[in-house]
Order: sequence, then C-alpha cells, then structure tokens
Amino acid sequence: MSGRITAVSRNEAYSFSKPNHASITLLAGLGVEGDVHAGETIRHQFRMTYEPDLPNLRQVHLMHEELFDELALKGFEVSAGRLGENITTRGVDLLGLPTGALLHLGEQAVIEVTGLRNPCSKINDFRKGLLAEVFALDPVSGEFVFKCGVMAVVRRGGTVRPDDSVRVELPPLPHRPLERV
Repeated sequence: MSGRITAVSRNEAYSFSKPNHASITLLAGLGVEGDVHAGETIRHQFRMTYEPDLPNLRQVHLMHEELFDELALKGFEVSAGRLGENITTRGVDLLGLPTGALLHLGEQAVIEVTGLRNPCSKINDFRKGLLAEVFALDPVSGEFVFKCGVMAVVRRGGTVRPDDSVRVELPPLPHRPLERV
C-alpha cells in the first residue's frame, strides 16, 4: 500500500486547527519540530492534567484526505490542518492499518502508528454537527468506527513535504487492530 502526502501542518500554540506549511521536520522520539504536541511525554492539553508522565503516543496526527471528500458530500467544508492533523494523506487506508505499522514518509522519515485519534467535542465547535459525521457504526460488529485519523510516534526523523510518498510497512503477524489513544 502506498500513497502520498497532500499537506503538512503544525502549530506552536494550543489551537484546534493547524496552519499548513511548505514542510515540517519530524524529530525521532519527539514529534513535529515546533508543534505544541511534540515531546516524549503526553502533550494532549486535557490529558496532561491527570496523566503528565505517560509516554506520548500522539506525537504525529495523520488524517486521510478522502475523509474531507466524504464530509463535503454531507455539506461540511473541511481542508488540511483544520481538524488538527500534522500530515494529510491520500491513497493510504490509514484507518485499516494495524497497530505498529511503519509509514515511510518521503526520503528519510519513518513513523510508527500507535492508534486511532479519539475525536473530541471541539470538532462540533469547529463545525456544528461534524462530530456525528466522524463516527460510524459498524453494521456487523455494532462497534463505533472512528474516522478522525491515526496517531503515530517518530522512529526516524526527517523533513516531509506535500507530494512526498507514503510507503506502508506492515508489522509481523498477527496484526493488532488500532484502538483509541
């Protein structure tokens, strides 16, 4: 499975959306250089208050651009960085990846997928009614499907840009499905 990066985003301050940039630099074990969520320990604003020493499994947030296409059909205009992701992709089934999948980004960077983004109520503050659209109920299992992308940690740093390739390397079997982190 391979695809490409369509946008890269970061923000030095806590804010729901992240502005797009021409490139971002990934730092091994930390995340996106200059992004408020970079660090070895958890940087999620709410979770820092009660779990400040946990490892940061949310160093990089990736979202599939195909979600924006789906949301547009339902009347929601959303573009890269607006839902807080650092890397927007096209052509990669992010939600179908197993835990531990490695994503090779561009020429150097490698990130490891740690889990699903847990959508929060701030999505409704951004666009009223949008939170309900980023969940789906699986008709077979009856479980919720979370569509707001995946989280990852940086294993090998490097600079990534729009139009860089994304190559997926699956972990050894048996694969573990993604859970919320």
